[in-house]
Amino acid sequence: MTQEQIIKKERFTSIQEAQAGLTNILKKAQEGEFFYRVLRNNEPIGVLLPNNLWEDLIEDLEALSSPNYLKSIKEARKSKKFYTLEEVKKQLNLK
Repeated sequence: MTQEQIIKKERFTSIQEAQAGLTNILKKAQEGEFFYRVLRNNEPIGVLLPNNLWEDLIEDLEALSSPNYLKSIKEARKSKKFYTLEEVKKQLNLK
């Protein structure tokens, strides 16, 4: 995920709002697939992530800690072989 994609998923809430409605905030975040940066006096003090985004983040970190995965990315970037969207869809049996 790029920095721009992450920024688009970011919302802001005050510590008071977070304390008063934590369950509701996390429910909205899960449904909208975004996270909240918690502010106190307009200063960031933490982040609230719904469980689905947390699991995605952990999966990405695990992949990035794999030497084989990183090696395959490096080799793919060197390759001159490219696939069109239609070729990828066909390989994945997507319409």
